[in-house]
Amino acid sequence: MTLVEHIYELRRRLAIALLAVAIGTALGFFWYTAYPFGLPSLGQILTEPYCALPPENRVQLGGGQECRLVAFGVFEQFTLRLKVAATAGVLMSSPIWFAQLWGFITPGLYAKEKRFAYTFVTVAVVLFTAGAVLAYYVVTQALQFLFTVGGDIQTTVLRGSDYFSLLIALLVIFGVSFELPLLVVMLNRVGIVSYAQLSSWRRGLIFGLFVFAALATPGQDPISMLALGVSLVLLLEVSIQVARVHDKRAARRRLEQGWDGLDPDQPSPLDDRLGSSTPAPAPAPRIEPLPPPSQAPDRGSDGSTDRWDAT
Repeated sequence: MTLVEHIYELRRRLAIALLAVAIGTALGFFWYTAYPFGLPSLGQILTEPYCALPPENRVQLGGGQECRLVAFGVFEQFTLRLKVAATAGVLMSSPIWFAQLWGFITPGLYAKEKRFAYTFVTVAVVLFTAGAVLAYYVVTQALQFLFTVGGDIQTTVLRGSDYFSLLIALLVIFGVSFELPLLVVMLNRVGIVSYAQLSSWRRGLIFGLFVFAALATPGQDPISMLALGVSLVLLLEVSIQVARVHDKRAARRRLEQGWDGLDPDQPSPLDDRLGSSTPAPAPAPRIEPLPPPSQAPDRGSDGSTDRWDAT
């Protein structure tokens, strides 16, 4: 394809991806208050961590026990609903826009690179989902601490925009942070870092991860910070052990192929990778000088001695 054809192809795939996100956003806007097929609404799923708090720790509106957030602006409810719907639309349409992105990239990849990309993407999706799920359950404990730290002196009236911003930020931060082991394994596979380096850096990395958790969590509560920090340390240890296994296999493979422990005075076994061995070269034959003939040498007309005839 020419450059112009590539641009047209990219434009077509971007249009399909944006259309899928728009449809997903419309479905999310409808699902915000609807209960399709008997499932809970999107708003109910997102407010569940807040509504799980005891009634005495949150403000009750409407004279009943209903769990509601508050809004202080005229357009705040509409803006918040549209924001949540757009986030849900991006997530629900991710298989479509990712397929379009993959379809644009994959013609330029080899078969081995495609298999490697499939594994990379699958592990990345699993890790992001695991981080988001952990954040969803951590929010309840974090809110429990934040809403009870003032005791009976004060209570918190939580705005819907503030709550959803906190929840979405935690979901994204936990999900992206859980990609750490995948990054470490990738750096180890391409030879940038080794198991020995990671093992020597372990204490510094653990300290850095807890500092990152303290700075990255938007709630600044000890529960979410500890949950993120401990999770990242465990994932780091798993990635270090994976690097350890990979380096052992690589060292054993190099030893079997003869690349390690080579004699600098001998030729390297380049053919060992193909399963054949290169025999050592035989010593060069020694050249013995020819003995002179027994008869006296002939002299030329000029009195000089003729050369010996080797034949």
